Amino acid sequence: MDKIWIIIKREYSVRVRKKSFIIMTLITPILLGLLIFAPAYLSSVSSELEESEQKNIAVVENDNFYFSRLTNSDQFRFTKTPESELDNIKNNFSESGYFAIVDFTCEENIINFISDKQLNKNIISEIEQYIRQIKREQNYKDEGFDVSDISNLEPNLQFNNTIITEDGNEQGANQDMRTALAFIFGFLIYIFIFMYGSMVMRGVIEEKTNRIVEVIISSVKPFQLLIGKIIGVALVGFTQFVLWVLLSILVANIAGNTLLADNPVGVFDSISSLLVGINLNVLILYFMFYFIGGYLLYSSFFACIGAAVDNETDTHQMVLPITIPLILSIAMIEAIINNPDGTLAFWMSIFPLSSPIIMMVRLPFGGVESWEILLSTTVLLLSFLMTTWVSSRIYRIGILMYGKKATFRELYKWIKFKG
Repeated sequence: MDKIWIIIKREYSVRVRKKSFIIMTLITPILLGLLIFAPAYLSSVSSELEESEQKNIAVVENDNFYFSRLTNSDQFRFTKTPESELDNIKNNFSESGYFAIVDFTCEENIINFISDKQLNKNIISEIEQYIRQIKREQNYKDEGFDVSDISNLEPNLQFNNTIITEDGNEQGANQDMRTALAFIFGFLIYIFIFMYGSMVMRGVIEEKTNRIVEVIISSVKPFQLLIGKIIGVALVGFTQFVLWVLLSILVANIAGNTLLADNPVGVFDSISSLLVGINLNVLILYFMFYFIGGYLLYSSFFACIGAAVDNETDTHQMVLPITIPLILSIAMIEAIINNPDGTLAFWMSIFPLSSPIIMMVRLPFGGVESWEILLSTTVLLLSFLMTTWVSSRIYRIGILMYGKKATFRELYKWIKFKG
């Protein structure tokens, strides 16, 4: 055990001191903050600029049916324009003073928006809504209906989705937030497994190429080296993850308070309102378990791949078959979200190579039975122990093999080898 601990400390200390680790730890939360908040900030600034300027809309119409019913607002000013002026405006929008043209002189029931640039979808949608309402009310009148009576008959319904938890409490579904959490947790586990699993594989290849492993193996058993390397990198990943969370909270607080400077409600209050009915603390605990469990399972595969080859180029053909379940899990996220309690979702959340991602996609929606979580976690742990044993048998032989790329048949022989 002492030797494993020494290997763990070595792997951890060497990696956390690297400049790349420090730079990525500090920069990633900032980049994520920019990625999340910058579009929202730029969009809000753009919207404020657009809303502050009243847009002049030219209305070209043979009669005054629509124009007489279109009402000006702080955002739009509608101006009746003769059809003879249509070509002049088209050829010189900038000097005409018109933002766009709404042409009613086309074929029946066809309205043409004309501009010199791509119009904002919100602007088009709002004008379309005005026009549809005008036409709808006229159709009612033509059929002899009283528009006010019809408006009163419109159903005023509100639909809520309430979930009854295992302890009998009720909680709101908040579908959009749960969907967002499912995607976030799924992609984070996918990225972390690839990132830190590949780190283990590259470390093994580097030691093997530099012949450092020959010195290390003289002092420790291959299995001890394998376990120490996997746990050491896991601690590096855990450290980086915790730092990312803390720095992300700091960045989110700064960015959120900047964006919400005119709003007395802080960013965390805004986020809390979206998380009503969602036990985020429990989800984070499950995330940590499946993140660590998934990493341990896959890193044992990555380690034995590193031991079976001499350079990183030769790893691609071996990595693909192992990572297909991960890639398939990412591809199936949307299908699982649409039916988180279906048969496919259940079995993929039990199968150990896909459970780290799929179970974290299911959990935000609730309804996952305790026995399902227990079965999933048990299978994941047992699979880790089994794959570690298999990987250690490949590792003990492959780590000292040079100049030859092992085939899958040879790997099977290494597993069966009794020496």
